[in-house]
Amino acid sequence: MPPLDASAQDLADRDQARVWHPYAPMPASLAPVPVVGASGTRLALADGREVVDGMSSWWASIHGYRHPVLDEAVRAQLDATAHVMFGGLTHAPAVALAELLVDIAPEGLEHVFLADSGSVSVEVAIKMALQHARGTGRTGATRLLTVRGGYHGDTLGAMSVCDPVNGMHSMFTDVLPSQLFAPAPSPAYGQPFSEDDISELAVLLSHHRDEVAAVILEPIVQGAGGMRFYAPEYLAAVRRLCDEHGVLLIADEIATGFGRSGRLFGCDHAGITPDIMCLGKALTGGYLTMAAVLCTPAVAAGVSAAESGALMHGPTFMGNPLAAAVSLASVQLLLSRDWEAEVAGIETGLRAGLDDLRGHDAVADVRVLGAIGVVELHEPVDMAASQQTLLDHGVWLRPFGRLLYTMPPFISSEDDVAAITAAMRAVVG
Repeated sequence: MPPLDASAQDLADRDQARVWHPYAPMPASLAPVPVVGASGTRLALADGREVVDGMSSWWASIHGYRHPVLDEAVRAQLDATAHVMFGGLTHAPAVALAELLVDIAPEGLEHVFLADSGSVSVEVAIKMALQHARGTGRTGATRLLTVRGGYHGDTLGAMSVCDPVNGMHSMFTDVLPSQLFAPAPSPAYGQPFSEDDISELAVLLSHHRDEVAAVILEPIVQGAGGMRFYAPEYLAAVRRLCDEHGVLLIADEIATGFGRSGRLFGCDHAGITPDIMCLGKALTGGYLTMAAVLCTPAVAAGVSAAESGALMHGPTFMGNPLAAAVSLASVQLLLSRDWEAEVAGIETGLRAGLDDLRGHDAVADVRVLGAIGVVELHEPVDMAASQQTLLDHGVWLRPFGRLLYTMPPFISSEDDVAAITAAMRAVVG
């Protein structure tokens, strides 16, 4: 059996030989950084260094690492059962989690389907929309309408509604379902909105209303597709258009859910309820993989009226008790704290630390919303050089494309945020 207490170099060498990392060739062109532990907002590296995690492990670890409440939730559930199939069976953590999600979600979302991951939740949402169309007699409605600049995951259906030109999946265009794309949402968050900003989407939806089962978008914050923030009035206008044309609205809240943008859900900025909502990432506090798809009773009725008589999806690990237990504990922990003040404090620190980069020759834009800070550069980030600079400044970030950004844990201190922004300034130069 290979040793688990290997040196940093030995671990890196073995990783290079066997492990395929996300968005990387095999073997990786840039060696991953070995981690041996994590606590609070810090990652302990195998070479003895400790760095501030400015990524919340891809936006999931909002409470930081080794939180005693979440650790205990997992340990306690292990004493009952780690896993049991969800087909024909149920258990208390899953039921309690579903009840809590309904309680805090936008009003009208009353049913919860538990899935494996964010991408899978998008697949489930798409299936819900397509089956709802069949169950309500709209048999020609077999497409989705979405916006440029979006990102919804890496599985086949999810890829089909990601930006087909500037996204990560352009090589698969010929094999993906053909969807409809409106321009990226505008104006930017905090800027005045006019009906002209939604006109092209309105025309597309009007012309293709009989083909469209649902509109899908990320509310307020477009994540991995470009880290853009747009006006709540745009989202409210999309809701009105969907109602006008009898089309469902799917809100992908995988990145925005649970307070990241300063409101509990992105939809809360606009005061709207989608017909279907996807949750993931921060749902478990970063402990395990789990996602949830919430829908209205009308959607559930339409799905169940289709010829199948049931939603045709059933993941092996659906409703996993360990993931459900830690998700329940994570959401309860978030609600028990003044998370709004925590996020507002991070927002203040990010604005203060990044403001000096406005007008820098290398910088195209600086934007901050809630616990999200983005520096958009004119040229793509040099990954190897930027990673070394960040680590030298005691910070872990994962830039991509022209974007240097941070989504720190909500428990991050003023010093943590100051360290993150100082490291980002050092990368820009």
